[in-house]
Amino acid sequence: CEILSSLPLQMSLYFNVYFFPFWWLVTVAILYLKYPALSDYYKFILVTIMILVSLTELIRLYLGYVGNLLEKVPELAGFWLLTLLPQLPVILFLLFNEGLRIHSLERALHIIFAAFLSFQVVAAFFTLRRMVNTLASRFRVTEFHRLEEQRPGPAVPGLATGSGS
Repeated sequence: CEILSSLPLQMSLYFNVYFFPFWWLVTVAILYLKYPALSDYYKFILVTIMILVSLTELIRLYLGYVGNLLEKVPELAGFWLLTLLPQLPVILFLLFNEGLRIHSLERALHIIFAAFLSFQVVAAFFTLRRMVNTLASRFRVTEFHRLEEQRPGPAVPGLATGSGS
């Protein structure tokens, strides 16, 4: 039985679990410091982004661990989608939008987080592809064996005619 989970993806998830609380604390502290200097719509956007990223990241990391370690395709696909759609664009928005008055420490943390997310998107894609291909081939083999068992065996000439000794 071949192991389909990805060690590089698992290592990235492991380090991401420890990096995310640090990223969150520093980002919230810097947001607290620069909050009075921001315009009203950036205040609303940043608070919404922090809530969205916090909730999504917890779900995303859980799905990544379960999907990769237990080799479950739906969970790993959910992890990949949550990484690709809300997380990566939001972090890139935080990284490249100059209207947010980005602090240098904040930029460094966003670059590291974006690197984690980018690597995880690529690693999860290849892991998902390998898992799906392997599971599809296992399914084909079991279906082939099931059809072979249902197929009638060759007829024995003496028993079919009723003639014998």
